[in-house]
Amino acid sequence: MAGIDVREVAAALFDLDGVVTDTARVHAAAWRRLFDDFLATRPAAEGEDHRPFSQEDYLREVDGRSREDGARAFLSSRGIRLPDDGPDDGREDGTRAAGPAETVHDLTRRKDACFQHALADGVHVYPDARELVTSLRGCGLTVAVVSASRNCAAVLARAGIDDLFDARVDGLLAARRDLPGKPDPAVFLAAAELLGVPPDQTAVLEDAEAGVLAGRRGAFGLVVGVDRAGDGSRLRAAGAHVVVSNLDELAIHGCAEADRPATGPGRAGRDAAAGETRGQEIVDGPVEPSHGDGPARPDRHGGGPATTAGRRRTGSTGTGSAGPGSGRPS
Repeated sequence: MAGIDVREVAAALFDLDGVVTDTARVHAAAWRRLFDDFLATRPAAEGEDHRPFSQEDYLREVDGRSREDGARAFLSSRGIRLPDDGPDDGREDGTRAAGPAETVHDLTRRKDACFQHALADGVHVYPDARELVTSLRGCGLTVAVVSASRNCAAVLARAGIDDLFDARVDGLLAARRDLPGKPDPAVFLAAAELLGVPPDQTAVLEDAEAGVLAGRRGAFGLVVGVDRAGDGSRLRAAGAHVVVSNLDELAIHGCAEADRPATGPGRAGRDAAAGETRGQEIVDGPVEPSHGDGPARPDRHGGGPATTAGRRRTGSTGTGSAGPGSGRPS
């Protein structure tokens, strides 16, 4: 059974949109509305392709990237060039000056407005993601959420899961630290650093090609592709060690407590221990891993329990093998 071996993996990094929450669908709808309006009203020009925005466009050019990088990538794929900033950008009074009718930042601001409007309807959390995070923490792993979105904190709060993770790396932190976006591994490396775990002992769970590429380029010990649409070929091609359509397909190996909920302190307690305050926009700085009253992490060199514990399921439709060091395809 495909899975995570806690004798080899000490931390897990979860992408937000599409892995933990159903907000990838909301992002895709916001981008489609934005680009369809933009393309329909843009005058015809030689070399430009004004066909409507498609799901394939979203998956290939936008998914997993920052707003600006995603907009640039899509526009470039259609032969369209826009300036990043207009003369109005950066004005403190918010007024516009004469200049280009459209800029990349104009488009991304409009996209964010569409997303914020949709976010008001609520956020769906995937039950399998909540269960896996809880089970991993119960086995002593530390867990972070990683997202290119600047709305990550708002999504977590809206979904009621802002206490589920030990650390958060989002678009705000990336901008503050000037971290390049996926497929560069910088945001994942920052999350592993916050958790105090080296990349080769860290698992990455991603639904976007750019995110899978980032996991492989960062030399992370296990990169899990999460394809909820049921066609994992694009994630396999990007280099995922394991591809699953549902996180219930992942077993937890090497932990007899895999089905026990985490009993350690919530994020508020860990934040206080790390000198942080609840409600901070960005988790930025050292995080002291805390495993609470959960079981101690097994010895990585063979001294741990021999038990292999699955999470409910006894079969798997995943396409990879078990955790790091198990001979999975590279």
